[in-house]
Amino acid sequence: MPPDGVAGKARRANPGNLIERRLTKFLHAPPSVRLAANVIVTATLVVVVVGGVLMRVLDHKEYASVWLGMWWVLETVTTVGFGDLTPKAVIGKILTSVVMLWGVAFLAIITAAITSVFVARAQRERLREESEELAPVLAGLGRVDEQLAELAAHTKQVDERLDRMSKLLEQNAPEA
Repeated sequence: MPPDGVAGKARRANPGNLIERRLTKFLHAPPSVRLAANVIVTATLVVVVVGGVLMRVLDHKEYASVWLGMWWVLETVTTVGFGDLTPKAVIGKILTSVVMLWGVAFLAIITAAITSVFVARAQRERLREESEELAPVLAGLGRVDEQLAELAAHTKQVDERLDRMSKLLEQNAPEA
């Protein structure tokens, strides 16, 4: 089936693929602080919307609208917990546990990934600065290598002359 067919459109419309592509791009490109903040806010919004919809569907007696569900999730994920909305049904309490764990884990993973990218970028920058600082030293070492090679050649010439002089002295020396 061609990529422009129904399957291609479904693949492009799949939010999971979109999130995966964005996250992969984010982790491979050095992020700015603004981009990192946007990723964290987006991750939080995803948790709030999905959790709010689930709370409305699963505990519709307590949460009469998706908006109430999203308000409850926002309170839960941010650990503010005003207490104005609390699930009373068992399924609502189970969902509360899942949202708390999911939200904290998801945001912790995103934050850790962002931090690791910043650390890697800082290490690359530090290595680049160190290599720039070492460039003159390395250039000087190249000159030292050249001088040592010249000295070795000169020493070899001196040794050869000394050998010739020694042989001449031996030949011209009277025998005792």
